[in-house]
Amino acid sequence: MGVCVTGGRGERGYPERVARMLFQWNWLCFSVLLLSSVGAESEVSEVEDFDKNSEDTNVDKGTPSLEVVYKTPVPTGEVHFAETFDDAVLSGWVLSQTKKEDTDEDIAKYDGRWEIEPLKENTVPGDRGLVLKSVAKHHAISAMLAQSFIFDSKPLIIQYEVNFQDGIDCGGAYVKLLSKCDDLNLEYFYDKTSYTIMFGPDKCGEDYKLHFIFRHKHPKTGDYEEKHAKRPDVDLKKIYSDRKTHLYTLVLKPDNTFEVLIDQTLVSKGSLLEDMVPPVNPPKEIEDPNDKKPEDWDERAKIPDPDAVKPDDWNEDEPPKIEDPDAVKPEGWLDDEPEYIPDPKAEKPEDWDEEMDGEWEAPQIPNPKCETAPGCGAWLRPMMSNPNYKGKWKPPMIENPNYQGIWSPQKIPNPDYFEDPHPFQMTAVGAIGLELWSMTSDIYFDNFIICSEKEVADRWAADGWGFKKLVASANEPGMFSQLVTAAEERPWLWIIYILTLALPIGLGILFCWPSKKIDDDMDYKKTDLAKPLTKGGLEQEVHRKNEDLEKSNENAGEDEYEGGEDEGGEEDEDYEEENEGGKGSLEEEVNKSNKSGSEEDEMKEADESTGSGDGPAKSVRKRRVRKD
Repeated sequence: MGVCVTGGRGERGYPERVARMLFQWNWLCFSVLLLSSVGAESEVSEVEDFDKNSEDTNVDKGTPSLEVVYKTPVPTGEVHFAETFDDAVLSGWVLSQTKKEDTDEDIAKYDGRWEIEPLKENTVPGDRGLVLKSVAKHHAISAMLAQSFIFDSKPLIIQYEVNFQDGIDCGGAYVKLLSKCDDLNLEYFYDKTSYTIMFGPDKCGEDYKLHFIFRHKHPKTGDYEEKHAKRPDVDLKKIYSDRKTHLYTLVLKPDNTFEVLIDQTLVSKGSLLEDMVPPVNPPKEIEDPNDKKPEDWDERAKIPDPDAVKPDDWNEDEPPKIEDPDAVKPEGWLDDEPEYIPDPKAEKPEDWDEEMDGEWEAPQIPNPKCETAPGCGAWLRPMMSNPNYKGKWKPPMIENPNYQGIWSPQKIPNPDYFEDPHPFQMTAVGAIGLELWSMTSDIYFDNFIICSEKEVADRWAADGWGFKKLVASANEPGMFSQLVTAAEERPWLWIIYILTLALPIGLGILFCWPSKKIDDDMDYKKTDLAKPLTKGGLEQEVHRKNEDLEKSNENAGEDEYEGGEDEGGEEDEDYEEENEGGKGSLEEEVNKSNKSGSEEDEMKEADESTGSGDGPAKSVRKRRVRKD
């Protein structure tokens, strides 16, 4: 059987892997660039669409906001109330002239100031809103509806915009839909004015709320009770701090369901019958207030075992802690030295009166002798847990055979029970008002609308809030500025940024840096591949190797003859040793091939088929030793 000799395939595979990984890395970089270009094109397309929808758009690089021609929203259907404030006049709005009850006289008056102003940021020329200007004052302003809203067969939609331009510490931005009545006087609008619905954001401290409250009339007593919707299961913190204009929408439907939306995204929904606190309809049964628990009622689930007996070896006098009997006083302990001594440098104050202040004593300082010693004063053994301590004996607890459960009063029919199957049918609405207290100024309100058709409200939102949103998006800083701003708020993001940048750079250096050539004399040829050698081939190879080595020795001797006979002798000895090693290795291969005599013919055929190659089967390295 022939002998296979490998020709450096492992070394050839390394550059191939590097080339393949470099190819993959180039494709990855190309994909990232492609995605970035697609994102940039999408942003450009949005701006182009915005230009087409606007009659005239003029971007001035020197101005901070996008200058556009703004059109005041106009209702496209029947509405009960609509207000844009774009005419800069509080037409139809009435400032309250009354005072808040049960409040200090200094702050009871509703004297908070209102102004009609454009937004501070992302200003749209021609667009204005109602702005709460005063801090730590009561504000109240209201307006009558164009036509009262009666809860019958049509939904109620209330929608408006709010922007906390300076953030918000403590204050509200909710609206009240005031109940219709004959004696409604908006100049006396205050906190106790009857309202049907209260809706909108409210914050104080870290309590972020989005109110939806309606006042329900008891059908028997005629009293009103506030019903609060459950809190939305979303994080509301961002809308109070991002200083952007947000759209708030409440939809009440005749089927007693409601929806709450922020920026046209649903954040809460439910039923007026099931998702209000307290419930609209009271329970049919209540606990009997006159029922009392019997004296022999046993509520104990477990009792001490009356048959248990304390063990004879139970010692209750053993202390929980005892001195460690194995403890040994450390060497060098200073028993006669106190831990603290009077300060020798202290002096009695000149104004010290011993009759008034008593006998003067120097302040205590740590004893300097104790600093180098393990301790000072009387040595005491450390305390350890007492292995014999068991504590006071108590009988084990067992199930109470007389247990009767937790007592509760019996149920009786609720005398005040009623069932209102249609809580949607609330008190009619005649006016809208803002009655607020805030510790932060410049709260911006805009584009109020009350209607019944969702399409009308959506169109109104697109012409107002949607326009502002598009302008704000066009004026937002670049991605780099946003990343820096986010990292200022969350410093741990810097770590992610650094890792994100360092990882591709490190991979690029690892896979793209030119590798060091291991052997300068190595040359890869097709003939270096593994091929079988036969007995005859090996003998020819040994003979050829010997001739090459002899020629090399003769050339080396002539080149270095002038350098000294000693050096030449040493080099010859090295060459001979290496030649003998090469000969021995090759002769061993020949001896091994002799053992396969039965397969000699086959090896000859293999030799003829593969003998056309002219490369050496095994590389013999030549060393040259010199003395410097």
